[in-house]
Amino acid sequence: MFCKKCYFATASTPEGLCADCADGSVSAPGVAPKPAPPGTPVPSPLPTGPVTRPHGPAQLRSPVGLGTAVAVVLGLVIVMDLFAVWSDFKMYDVTGALLDGDHGDAVLREAEDADTYYALAGYAQMITFLAAGVVYLVWFMRARVNAEVFDPFGHSKKRIWAGWCWFVPIVNMWFPRRIMLDIWDASSPVGSRRSHWLVNVWWTVWIVSALAARSQFTSEGSTDAPQEMHDVSSQIVFADVTDMVAAVLAILVVLRLTRMQNEKAHQGQGAVPVGP
Repeated sequence: MFCKKCYFATASTPEGLCADCADGSVSAPGVAPKPAPPGTPVPSPLPTGPVTRPHGPAQLRSPVGLGTAVAVVLGLVIVMDLFAVWSDFKMYDVTGALLDGDHGDAVLREAEDADTYYALAGYAQMITFLAAGVVYLVWFMRARVNAEVFDPFGHSKKRIWAGWCWFVPIVNMWFPRRIMLDIWDASSPVGSRRSHWLVNVWWTVWIVSALAARSQFTSEGSTDAPQEMHDVSSQIVFADVTDMVAAVLAILVVLRLTRMQNEKAHQGQGAVPVGP
């Protein structure tokens, strides 16, 4: 909880004041403040009263539980991607054998097994992807609201876009990254250098993965012939591997942002007094 007087530091007294406000280091209205020691930097003045929230009411809530849940579900996505890559290679090997003219019973059984594993991997990937998407979206919305508590004015997109930006064509190519960067900057420690390299790498790999998955879907639906399936297998491996890398990077982004918000909330850094 933030200090009821300065709205900046963490409250540490039963009255809801921080240590400085409690001992009079921060003066009450009409009372002269204590002189600061020579060489003490002068802080930027805080608003004299609550300011209007540009994006509506915002309440700080812990992102830790949701962040952990996102990391766990994305871990399942990675496991299913590994299974899919294994099934991709089985499909590649068996279609290669068929193209070489081997049509024995053993190869035909392997072809049936490869087809079963391939279909199973597809269903498993779809289920884990949908589960991860739901949990991630809930976490993303909470992280956005928390970021508004830290910095109500540092967001270039309206709050509603934090949800819809993932589903609107064309817009979903850059809005999620922009919103994530705004959240990242608002959640960064006060005075720290706001490096975006992790977010940028994650988003680049995610876009490549999404485009590869779309190309894979188009290629898969166009043929069942062994030659074309053999050729398409390499595209499918690339799509599954990039999806796996994107999931790993997403876990790193989620855990780091969750940690920043949790630390900032407990330290009481950067909160601005705002009205409804």
